[in-house]
Amino acid sequence: MTARADQFDGDAGAVCHSLKDAFERDGYVIVPDVLSADVLSRVRAALDPYLRAGPKGRNEFEGRETNRVYALLAKDDVFAELATHPLALAFVERDLGPSCLLSAFLAINLQPGETAQPWHHDDAHISLPRPRRRCGVSVFWAIDPMTEENGATELLPGSHLWGEENPNGALSDEDFSPQARRDGDPGARPDAVKAVMPAGAMMALKGDLWHRGGANLSASSRLILTPQYCAGWARPLENMLLATPPARAAQLSERARELVGYSIHPPFMGYVDGVHPRKTLPR
Repeated sequence: MTARADQFDGDAGAVCHSLKDAFERDGYVIVPDVLSADVLSRVRAALDPYLRAGPKGRNEFEGRETNRVYALLAKDDVFAELATHPLALAFVERDLGPSCLLSAFLAINLQPGETAQPWHHDDAHISLPRPRRRCGVSVFWAIDPMTEENGATELLPGSHLWGEENPNGALSDEDFSPQARRDGDPGARPDAVKAVMPAGAMMALKGDLWHRGGANLSASSRLILTPQYCAGWARPLENMLLATPPARAAQLSERARELVGYSIHPPFMGYVDGVHPRKTLPR
């Protein structure tokens, strides 16, 4: 389901509240026209040297025709702004609470010729039986338009409510092997929905919703950013405390530092030598 942010005068709480039923039913929502052209330009400029360096994915999951840039909080201020964007955090904190952490934050640039990704859900590293309480929320920022042709993320609406069953073409250990190759598209489904959205749009996605990157059949690349968040008690996918050095973390906003891990999950998970971790940062 989609809604225009300007219908709510930029009130993140109102946007989130208006879409809560769709978020619970479908497992995702799309809000267009969130980021300005200036922010999109800043993102592209910040990523340009890393994308030009050009390493591509190492396996079927990362995508052999896809550029991925990790550890974004260490690379430019614009990424911290997006990780703490009030609209993103409205959905994240609704499910995970204020002690949530940033689990991963990366740029994904699908090049022409990329094939469809295996089906997966972003909190699969958390070993709790499905269906389960929310453990993660992912946000997708469309830096380029996501279209039917250029590999828009494909979704299985309502699949966050499924049990332990896996769809055909689901992610397996073999998909992380540099040598393994898939034949055709074993995960093709008539009920899959493509998350078509314009540049500047935001999609919030529950961490247990089955989804995958689509095949890029166009002549142009498709760039998104995806900050992924986890509950404050869970281990993040990327080690944010190492990915964001202390000297860099000290320059971030307080909320960004909390998401990195300079925070406490009640009653005292995350302390350092008996004190709050923010006290370890350089002054």
